[in-house]
Parts: sequence; C-alpha cells; structure tokens
Amino acid sequence: MSMVGLEERGWREWRVAGALIEQNGLLLLVANRRRGGKLEWTPPGGVVDPGETNIEALAREVREETGLIVESWTSSVYEVSVEFSDSGTRLGVEVFMAQSWHGSMLFEDPDGIVEEGRFVDPAESRTLLVSAPVWVSEPVGAWLGGAIEPGARFEYLATGTRPGEMTVERR
Repeated sequence: MSMVGLEERGWREWRVAGALIEQNGLLLLVANRRRGGKLEWTPPGGVVDPGETNIEALAREVREETGLIVESWTSSVYEVSVEFSDSGTRLGVEVFMAQSWHGSMLFEDPDGIVEEGRFVDPAESRTLLVSAPVWVSEPVGAWLGGAIEPGARFEYLATGTRPGEMTVERR
C-alpha cells in the first residue's frame, strides 16, 4: 500500500532500520526483552526518528544497543513491509549490511530493551531467530541461506492486536 493510501485510511507509518553485521562468517544478534517478559533475538536496529535518515538512525541504534561504531554501510539489502490491519499501522523496515565497524560490545541500551548480544554461526542464528516475529526471522533466514536478490521485498499482513495471538501471512 502506498503512503498516500495509508494517509487516506488514517493509518500510522512506523519506520525501522535494521543491521546485518558479520564477523568471520558469524552474524550479530541481540536479545531484546519485550513487554510481557518475552526475549526475542534479532539483528540490531530500531525506529527512525523524525529528521533522521535510515542510515543515521541505524548507526545511532547500533551504537546504543551494542556499543559498536559502524563507519560505512552497503546500500539496502532488503526491505520488509508489515500491515497490521486491526491497528491501522504499517511497519516499514529497510535492512543494511555494515561494511566497516569497530569498538567493543557494550550493552547499555538507553531504552532498556537490549540485554545482550553475540556473533553466532548460521545454524545458531536460525535457532535463536525462532523467537523473533516471522517478518524478522524469515528474511534473515533467507539472507543467511543466500536466497535474497538485491532489493528484495518481503510483505506481510498481520491480523489481531496481541503479539501472541496475531496471525501473520506473507503476501
């Protein structure tokens, strides 16, 4: 759905940027403590604040969540769109790969969500990603398997308003 269509329907747009950070064939995943105490493992990333570009937001979020400083990013690796039909919200995610970065991992997330993180091999990544929403786990899994063409798009429709009771289907 285009932004014009969203605005006409009174929908809210939620923009997020996601990071793929590799080291020696291992992918960085972080443990996010969600409302209700659930722990979700995902790549780092977060909400794009007003006035920020996706890359600016991503650099900020990675630094806040992990302590790492990313110096350069690739162009967009893939995009995710989730329409939450029952709440009138659309989530738009653009994911980038870190090209160069430095620093030591430090988990002092100002939002109090990220508790830990680590670089994991593809098999462990898939195991940990089971805890994440399908709109995170499926695209990351496809990327890990080399099954993503540049500029790939993943589109989902989520119905229901409670995370544990939501039905999500890929379009």
